[in-house]
Amino acid sequence: MTKERCIPSHVAIIMDGNGRWAQQRKQLRAFGHRAGLKAVREIVSYAASIGIKVLTLYAFSSENWKRSSSEVSALISLFIYALNRETKNLHKNNIRLNIIGDVTRFNDQLQSMIFKAETLTKDNSGLILNIAANYGGRWDIMQSVHKITQKVKNGELRLDEITEERIGAEMSMGDFPDVDLVIRTGGEYRISNFLLWQIAYAEFYFTDTFWPDFNQTQFDNAINEFNQRERRFGAVLTEELTC
Repeated sequence: MTKERCIPSHVAIIMDGNGRWAQQRKQLRAFGHRAGLKAVREIVSYAASIGIKVLTLYAFSSENWKRSSSEVSALISLFIYALNRETKNLHKNNIRLNIIGDVTRFNDQLQSMIFKAETLTKDNSGLILNIAANYGGRWDIMQSVHKITQKVKNGELRLDEITEERIGAEMSMGDFPDVDLVIRTGGEYRISNFLLWQIAYAEFYFTDTFWPDFNQTQFDNAINEFNQRERRFGAVLTEELTC
């Protein structure tokens, strides 16, 4: 009897390789970022269709501000373009959009657009799409600690009530399950300060494929590989675990 394929509940993707994809075609890096948006559309649609509950995409890290001003400007412009163009379609397809990261560094226009997009889709019951923008895993842990410290200071929380669960609950995705599968495209083998807390027991899948070329077939390859793993969560495997 063939084992039914297990679909991970929460998939996180480090979308790497846009710039190198463009350079291979003798184009500016911004050209690659625009091409990457097409891959985002395809992967989000496919994730929703196969029953993934949460999809988290690493769009703009807190370290990306170190890139050239022209590339940063292109990334921000593309973010604005995507919110303008895609939000209504996400809403139509019952997808909830959630932006994680320190959005206060973005200009007022972009912050307003983020708020409107999240508000429009907040009651949708389908796929939860998290876009990590100006996000860093260390920042996420730090802001959780700050929230907890303030609650202790205000007398809302005792020191002995600070638990692993409490710290996790105060993080950007405190309401969502931990990540099951991390995919990184572009041939690199780094976490790059992405979801450091939430990927503690995730499975990792690395591919040389640049993000603009990542498609449904590539996504299926990652999920099939995920199905070959034995997820022990620190324990000795005594029986078959479900994802």
